Amino acid sequence: MKAILLARVSSKEQEEGQSIPAQERRLREYAERKGLAIDQVFKITESSTKDTRKEFEKILGQIRKSKETIALVADTIDRVQRSFKESVVLDELRKEGKVEIHFFREGLVLNLKSNSSEILRWDMGVMFARSYVLQLSDNVKRSKEQAVKSGNWIGLAPLGYIHIVDEKGEKNIVPDPDRLPFIVKLFELYATGNYSLLKLAEEAEKFGLRTRKGKKVAKSQIDSILKNPFYCGMMRTKYGLAEHHYQPLISTALYQQVQNVAAGYHKKPLKKISEPFILRGMITCAHCGCTVTPEIHKKRYIYYSCTNAKGICKKVYIREEPLVESLSKYFDHIALSEEQIADVTSYLKKIHESESLFHTESLTALRKEQDKIQKRINQMYDDKLDGFIDEKMYLDKVKDYKARQIEITEQMTRHEKADHNFYVTANMVMNLAARAKEIFESSEVDEKRQLLNLVFQNLKLEGKNLSIDTCEPFTTLVDYKQCPKGWGRLDSNQRRPKSRDLQSVVAPHTGTNWHT
Repeated sequence: MKAILLARVSSKEQEEGQSIPAQERRLREYAERKGLAIDQVFKITESSTKDTRKEFEKILGQIRKSKETIALVADTIDRVQRSFKESVVLDELRKEGKVEIHFFREGLVLNLKSNSSEILRWDMGVMFARSYVLQLSDNVKRSKEQAVKSGNWIGLAPLGYIHIVDEKGEKNIVPDPDRLPFIVKLFELYATGNYSLLKLAEEAEKFGLRTRKGKKVAKSQIDSILKNPFYCGMMRTKYGLAEHHYQPLISTALYQQVQNVAAGYHKKPLKKISEPFILRGMITCAHCGCTVTPEIHKKRYIYYSCTNAKGICKKVYIREEPLVESLSKYFDHIALSEEQIADVTSYLKKIHESESLFHTESLTALRKEQDKIQKRINQMYDDKLDGFIDEKMYLDKVKDYKARQIEITEQMTRHEKADHNFYVTANMVMNLAARAKEIFESSEVDEKRQLLNLVFQNLKLEGKNLSIDTCEPFTTLVDYKQCPKGWGRLDSNQRRPKSRDLQSVVAPHTGTNWHT
């Protein structure tokens, strides 16, 4: 009987470990003892658990084509299969008399005359082989879960980091000194809200950022970098977000600011166009929600109309001049007189005194907690040296304490920024509002667009009527002009008895991004 010998390993490492030559030697000796004529030897390196086994399919193809019975000889059952899906095919070929299966180590031969006991032994062998695969899979999963819990990254580190082997021979991931400043620069530029991904790709090209293969960084790669929390100390895994123990390149606050920009919280700069349309991209249709776009008629007149992308609107054209004029006139609603500015500034100074006390108390409490945590870390180190706690407990607790120290530092930074130039910034907003109309009418198109984006939001066109809505804090300035004289009496918490006051909307904008 002709025989096909099957020697299989699952990986290149096993192949290099002389596993296949040893299998082949045993199978040749077995075939000689059984009087089998070796027709072909298959030396396969592929997993038996894959959905597609190309080399194994070749063996089955030869068996089907053969006009006589072929002996398929393998070292063990798990060299042929580790699941029951192959059993169905092999058993059909066995019943047709196409194949006689020899499992050397199990001493099992299956052919057309095999009884139920022999078939059961085959099934049991497959079951144990499958059990081994499942246990191996569970071990891999547990290993990965434990790696995630320990803060270890599995796989290739993101651009900006490199893999190293330290003096102890342990693998580690550290910042790439050549790319680190460029990665940080990408986050800082995008956080300003003034850079698109395309523009960032151009900047990356200018300051020489390259991939590991030496190619320029594409726009899609920059998008992946900006959305990857690995750079701020967190890693995204199949088990969710987890903290890693590698050095972060940016702060959590900067990462979140970038995500806010990406989510559309900031106005995005539009692509430069040939024609100076003041209101391009700022107005939507009140009826269908589509964008209202400009067109040039008779080579000189600019008209706006709904794109009617949903096919439910009737085209209504309106000239640009009345739209711009209505917005220009609206600046009068937010302009305060000198007396009103002085009144509001005086009120904000009183509010600021209360806020300053709160900031001072908060910073003092945070500094105390920071000192307390540092004392605990020092005490734990002494306890570790004295043998009261083991190394693992010490490292776990220090990791938790260090994370809390980072949180405290960021909280202190936010408090200090919020306290900086509180009423000075508010005064600047009010003075800008007082001169907004004058500035608008004397500006070029680009400056007009910037001022409109700063003051107005959600502009909607209904027929030929423009619905106008202002951004904070200008909305509150409009409310103030409509209020009775003065800010009214302050309550015991230094707050005016009104649902919305200027302090509540100016305070969050006292940093560098107040205008957003």
